[in-house]
Amino acid sequence: MDAKTRVVDALDIETFLICKNEEEGRRISAGLMESMGCSDFDLVYIHHEGIGARVRIRAYVNRPGDRYTWLEGGEKDA
Repeated sequence: MDAKTRVVDALDIETFLICKNEEEGRRISAGLMESMGCSDFDLVYIHHEGIGARVRIRAYVNRPGDRYTWLEGGEKDA
């Protein structure tokens, strides 16, 4: 079973990234999500301080109105 198919709406990831500034933190956040196979995401929060930035990223598995994966027992249509 792919656990991701059981997610109702989204995954929230919060972490601290080492980066020079907020813009680099945004790029690193996008790269992190893409490396995890998440193409539909929003950077919800970023605050740069010192050596890096605290970020909160929301990766959407099912947005409102999607064909919900948990109802179909598998991946949503591409």
